[in-house]
Amino acid sequence: MSDYLQAKAVYAKLGVDTDAAIEKLKSVPVALHCWQGDDVRGFDQKSDGPLTGGIQTTGNYPGRARTPEELMADIDVVLKLCPGMKKMNLHACYAIFDDENGGWVDRDKIEPKHFKKWVDFCKARGLGCDFNPTFFSHPMCDPLTLASPNEETRRFWIEHGKACIRISQYLAEELGQPCVMNIWTGDGFKDIPADRMGPRMRYKESIDAILSEPFDFDKVKPCVESKVFGIGVEAYTVGSAEFSLGYAAANKDKCIPLMDNGHYHPTEVVSDKIPALLTFFPEIALHVTRPIRWDSDHVVLLDDETREICKEIVRCGGLDGRVKIALDYFDASINRVVAWIVGFRNVQKALLMALLTPDAQLKGLQDTNNWTELMVSQEELKTLPFGAVWTQYCESCGAPADGEWFKVAKAYETDVLSKR
Repeated sequence: MSDYLQAKAVYAKLGVDTDAAIEKLKSVPVALHCWQGDDVRGFDQKSDGPLTGGIQTTGNYPGRARTPEELMADIDVVLKLCPGMKKMNLHACYAIFDDENGGWVDRDKIEPKHFKKWVDFCKARGLGCDFNPTFFSHPMCDPLTLASPNEETRRFWIEHGKACIRISQYLAEELGQPCVMNIWTGDGFKDIPADRMGPRMRYKESIDAILSEPFDFDKVKPCVESKVFGIGVEAYTVGSAEFSLGYAAANKDKCIPLMDNGHYHPTEVVSDKIPALLTFFPEIALHVTRPIRWDSDHVVLLDDETREICKEIVRCGGLDGRVKIALDYFDASINRVVAWIVGFRNVQKALLMALLTPDAQLKGLQDTNNWTELMVSQEELKTLPFGAVWTQYCESCGAPADGEWFKVAKAYETDVLSKR
């Protein structure tokens, strides 16, 4: 008997159908963030200066993508070496300007045509695409954007946000999948502010103005993402958790909340917040990352919180479209392609583990106050033969299993990345 058939029999004793779990996971899109490949540089700025607006990438490992062609080639390697259904996730700064579409324009003037090559890329690979306005690393950050007291600054960034709504609609219509459009800014202050209310009122009015741009809410899913703090805004963040959640709750007809599990205090966990939000919101969005002490966007591991997040997604019925899953991290200190692959595969593993959990049985133990057996059952699940099911899932997706993909990625580094 093969390892998979043995594992299948073990899980069947718990009432878990491993074949069904594998097929279910194949239909769950996870958005792959383009910015891991080039250290969040993008292609819309002529300078190669430092990132600004609370963004920082550390490390100088060789092989960073420098052009759209290099970035797309790197993404192709990731797609080949990861199982499961993927979407792309673009930032506005990844617009591609050339003579065919009129050349460079500033962010308040970008159009769908500047993302046609990304649409062609996605169509050729059967991918949907999510989108993000880029409210950082630009001369018009003063350093605030949507919350700036300067009307000219706010107007520039509002027009950028509206342009991104139009681009998101274009992506959704061209690719036939909803586009999650995430609004996040690094607006805030390094030290204690004299006015906390004013910036938040301006921020609210700016988001209102962006969302006044016409769009089909079935196709475009605007989100508001919160954060505790960032570099240079340690004392006060305009888009706090309370602000962002309040805004989404007050605008449920045109906006959904987005939680990044690196954007909360160290003792908070997003896994606990997922069922809380799904109690009130039809849909939510997630950025899955790995914080260490603060939001540092480390490569996602198969750690406790990643597993708990995926358990709650599955338990709450989030795999049927209620929870929009995306990755968000960037590490320039290691092979960037490998970092992409490790994070994506770990989210897939955590989702598969969740699908192999006998939730009805565990819930029954909880509801009957059988806490001793519940603890024992949850602990014993940790040593079940998950690896054999994971290998079967990879093979059924046409992707290499653990122990096989890394040599392909290393060969790509030798043949391509090291020569950049």
